[in-house]
Order: sequence, then C-alpha cells, then structure tokens
Amino acid sequence: MLALPVDEVVALVLDGRLRGMKVGTPARWRIEAASVEGYLDDQAEEARRIALWRESNTASFPELWGRGSVHRGD
Repeated sequence: MLALPVDEVVALVLDGRLRGMKVGTPARWRIEAASVEGYLDDQAEEARRIALWRESNTASFPELWGRGSVHRGD
C-alpha cells in the first residue's frame, strides 16, 4: 500500500486531481474513495502508455511491419 504525506494529498485536492474537503471541528481532510481509485487508475494508465511508447521506440521497423530481416543492436 502506498502512503503519501498529507501535504502531497492536500496538494492533489487543491490541484483538482482528487475530490475532498475539510469537515468537522477541528477541520480534518476527507477524500472520496472513488476519487482515489480514479486517480490511481489514471496513474496506472499513464505508466502503461509510457511503457508502450518506450517499447515502440526500441522496436525495429521490420518487427513492426512483419517483413525483412530483424537486426538486434546488442
């Protein structure tokens, strides 16, 4: 389980990336669980896309098109 410092979570709320509010006396932050799930899903999708982009940059053109010889640079 990932635990973020409170100031980072508050920054995400203030930035609009998480939904939350201060409630009670003394005021304490409450963050919507669905908001956290959505944020984590978005982060996972972004990481997946970055990984795919990196893979595509290392693939050779014959590998992509399925013809010609494949040369490995290692």
